Amino acid sequence: MTKIFMILEHWREAINHAHSNRAKPIKQAVCDRGYKGAKEVQGGKIILPKKALKSDNRYQRDKKRNLCKRRAAIESTIGHLKSDFRLSRNLLKGQIDDEINILMAAYAWNLKKWLVFCCA
Repeated sequence: MTKIFMILEHWREAINHAHSNRAKPIKQAVCDRGYKGAKEVQGGKIILPKKALKSDNRYQRDKKRNLCKRRAAIESTIGHLKSDFRLSRNLLKGQIDDEINILMAAYAWNLKKWLVFCCA
């Protein structure tokens, strides 16, 4: 299989999983600049960060910028979870243990945020 086909299959699996957990269909998804693949998957438009069009008004430019900023904020959170809470490598075995590992890291992250908020 080619790399683009594998990425497209990954997107299809992710969108099918998200559709099973939601009532409304997914209309758009935001990707990194390095994504090279389909621009639309199962009716959902894939948005890539790029320069604003000259025809875009200020509202449209700000809306696109905010979508990509939100994506960048999530990436830093994932990086902190990987380095601070040892998620770079999972020593547990099996899917259930993977889920337990990520839940414990999320609990620790939220507890840390809560302690900073309460004690500050």
